[in-house]
Amino acid sequence: MKNIVPEQTRVYLPIVDHDDVFPVGRVYCVGRNYAEHSREMGDDPERDPPFFFAKDTTCVVPSALSETTHIAYPMASSQFEYEVELVVVLGKGGRNMSLEQADDAILGYAVGLDMTRRDLQSQAKKKGRPWEVGKSFDQSAPIGPIFLKTDVLKEQLSNAQIGLKVNEELKQVSRISNLTWSIEEVISKLSEVFELRAGDVIMTGTPENVGPVVVGDTMRAWVDHLGEINITVTD
Repeated sequence: MKNIVPEQTRVYLPIVDHDDVFPVGRVYCVGRNYAEHSREMGDDPERDPPFFFAKDTTCVVPSALSETTHIAYPMASSQFEYEVELVVVLGKGGRNMSLEQADDAILGYAVGLDMTRRDLQSQAKKKGRPWEVGKSFDQSAPIGPIFLKTDVLKEQLSNAQIGLKVNEELKQVSRISNLTWSIEEVISKLSEVFELRAGDVIMTGTPENVGPVVVGDTMRAWVDHLGEINITVTD
């Protein structure tokens, strides 16, 4: 028996100082997990339960720390926006996970971007439709190399700075401590609606001041202790 069409290419993320790589499974995203971003998007920033959406695995663009990655301006949009995020990758799965189990499931961390076709997302929201058209499209999730979890790194990230510059102009800056829902809470809540698996990727939310980029712009995104990635938009 053979495939009737060619298999799609599998996506892998490199691991810092390690020969192994991380095979990307499902990609989950958390909506509005910083209070100020909730306000700028017109929501109440109180601790409503986190809500989730997904990107396809093929959205992921592995992005090296030492070089510039190019992504194309997406089709069908005139409002292409950045969202810098702390990314968590899972080495274990489960359902209805406790906070302790959620913490134990974390394999490592990376810096990433949840690129968004904001105009298409806004149109979908107005009509009560799913967000995929605005969120899940080619090259919409550049992600840096994975730093494996250690007790020291976990502590460092608890109040690490997260930020983004466009053409070296500061656009987003906050602290991981400003997450409305902690990393462990996000994983635990997500496991109440999906059975999580090793290989899953979770983008944990973006700070305030999201905004647009155009062809030729370069974004520099970072999380302290996880390095930075540089992404240039092409036509």
